[in-house]
Amino acid sequence: ACDPGITEEWKYMGSPVFYLDGMLCVADAYKTEVKVIFAKGASLADPKKLFNAELEGTTRRAIHYLEGSKFDKAGFQGLIKAAMALNRSKPAKPLPKPGAKKKVAKTAAAKR
Repeated sequence: ACDPGITEEWKYMGSPVFYLDGMLCVADAYKTEVKVIFAKGASLADPKKLFNAELEGTTRRAIHYLEGSKFDKAGFQGLIKAAMALNRSKPAKPLPKPGAKKKVAKTAAAKR
């Protein structure tokens, strides 16, 4: 409902992953809860205070929906739209090629 361009792929042992100009979120289903993890959640404003898990992380944030808990549709769509805007504002970094060596910056001491 947020954007018809959002795609869904099934990865990570059967979890739906949602993309638009990069990963938006992934949903994990458990017996009594659903956990929605926003890939760049730490960079998103959360005015409705929906994030309730992985709050200490520097990149991801998550929402645990326990069985019977309320679902704030407008708040959730706001987070999806914010994640879409963030993905569009920052070009994705290319992944390193498998087996590629990391470049190490040479310090003044190492040059001697």
